[in-house]
Amino acid sequence: MQVSVKTFEELSTEELYQMLRLRSAVFVVEQDCVYQDVDNRDQKALHVIGKKGGEIVAYTRIFKPGDYFENVSIGRVVVSQDQRKYGLGKQIMQASLAAIEQKFTNKPIEISAQSYLLKFYTELGFNAFGEEYLEDGIPHMRMLKK
Repeated sequence: MQVSVKTFEELSTEELYQMLRLRSAVFVVEQDCVYQDVDNRDQKALHVIGKKGGEIVAYTRIFKPGDYFENVSIGRVVVSQDQRKYGLGKQIMQASLAAIEQKFTNKPIEISAQSYLLKFYTELGFNAFGEEYLEDGIPHMRMLKK
């Protein structure tokens, strides 16, 4: 998988379309969750894009402190359903962590993780805090990596 990190302005229209299509396929259709994915926050985010054969198969978005949470944050972590058995989730998260380290050296990173993925994020160095809550009808936990 080839990974790139881009601002909103650097995204091509094809990349933007593929990114939104992937997020919709997983978060809206697969997870059967009706919510507003296009939330006017993409314009502030750094977009971490994983491509195979020209197609986006993995993605995250990164926010500087204060744009989503008080801390630097990673969100919309997604891997296309047919690519999940290849470890791309871990790869895209490691690329996201590397991008954060380069841009926001030694800053804590906060995420809102779907609860069923706590083990995955714990293995990447995140620790859960607070109470479980529902976000768009799906159980989540806040997590922090220092």
